[in-house]
Amino acid sequence: MHALRRGLAAAILGMAIAASPAANAAEPATDAPEMFIDLLIGDRAEQEAALARIADAWHPTFTAMSLEAMYLGRGPELVSRLTRILREETGEDFGFDIQAWWEWQWNRPAEQHPHYAAFKSTLYGLIDPKFAAYFDDDRTALVRLDEVVWGGVVQDGIPPLRHPEMIAADAADYLDDDNVIFGLAVDGDVRAYPKRILAWHEMFVDQVGGVPVAGVYCTLCGTMILYGTEVDGTNHAMGTSGFLYRSNKLMYDEATQSLWNTIWGRPVIGPLADEDIELERMSVVTTTWGEWRRRHPDTLVLSLDTGHRRDYAEGAAYSAYFATDELMFTVPVRDTRLANKAEVVGLVFPDAEPLAISADYLADRPVHHDRSGAVDLVVLTDTSGANRVYAANGVRFSGYDGDTSATDTDGEIWTLSEDALRSQDGRVLERLPAHRAFWFGWYSAYSDTRLVM
Repeated sequence: MHALRRGLAAAILGMAIAASPAANAAEPATDAPEMFIDLLIGDRAEQEAALARIADAWHPTFTAMSLEAMYLGRGPELVSRLTRILREETGEDFGFDIQAWWEWQWNRPAEQHPHYAAFKSTLYGLIDPKFAAYFDDDRTALVRLDEVVWGGVVQDGIPPLRHPEMIAADAADYLDDDNVIFGLAVDGDVRAYPKRILAWHEMFVDQVGGVPVAGVYCTLCGTMILYGTEVDGTNHAMGTSGFLYRSNKLMYDEATQSLWNTIWGRPVIGPLADEDIELERMSVVTTTWGEWRRRHPDTLVLSLDTGHRRDYAEGAAYSAYFATDELMFTVPVRDTRLANKAEVVGLVFPDAEPLAISADYLADRPVHHDRSGAVDLVVLTDTSGANRVYAANGVRFSGYDGDTSATDTDGEIWTLSEDALRSQDGRVLERLPAHRAFWFGWYSAYSDTRLVM
């Protein structure tokens, strides 16, 4: 088995790495990836030789590979000795706290070994052969590769729900009124996706209202985003990559194995990163089952018959994570104006700074007017705490009954639906895509955001 793993590693690395140090001592040794692979899959003698070689040929670009080796290290002795090298070479001492080491690394100027991508391909290809396709020295990367962190599962190890069974509201006797659901309506096709189910799957792929979509729920950063997956006639079949970027899950597309930033809706590593592609954001609302069913008695809802065995009880998944403000995977920078997991309503429009509005702020203000770039908008928040955002187009609202009626400053009554506000005289204000997120996750993706709190 050892010989097989070494053979596989050598095959993946291939000719990308010359088995000799760089001619210029100021340049990193080109065989550095082999040293770190030997650390992880070599026998005792190979590990000892690799440790000595790493210390002797140390270069700042070895830091990221050292941290990856620590993350996957075999036994405390290896990790301890590698930590000692890091401490001596960097002058920093974070002990065995891998998250602290990563945070320090990500706040330094990016300095990447020329074969770091091949190293990641080789290393993680040993865990899941499908991972080998994600990284390559020649693949475009729009984000720092050292910030792409393995989440601990294989490709689709958190299994997406593909065309899941939907049932009528009356048949969903497993749901209580206070259970959290993600609600959407596309061309009259009204559906509810309970958080208690999606927390175990983090994605559904389906057609809703005849539109191919992916609903992506990142438990770590608290985002539920609905995307239309067809762009310029191509439907991108999405899945869960097994990797994270700034504690936000990365998707992959089946055709090219490009990695997509979930919160941006764009490919960031791989062939599609060279193309100007962005998935269409669609409207989704976070509310309770009782409130959604009251508004939409004919709604469909996810069946418990998902094809997987999970504890789908309310709050069963990630309960320990949701119970504290601590992160499972660190991020480079946090903003302390709000707690890490305080919820915000996030909005992104072309040619405008991102906008985040505190959910607590909105809970006390059923009507909130704002602007993002050229977009004039109004946020209506009902008694369940659900937020819906509409284009205001100069109309000012003075009241909202928390149900289906909003009143403008001229006394005109507008009727609220999932797709628009409609006035009695026929005017229409379209719904705008927005979604909830944990503050730390939103800020990690959009550090230039404007915050309303």
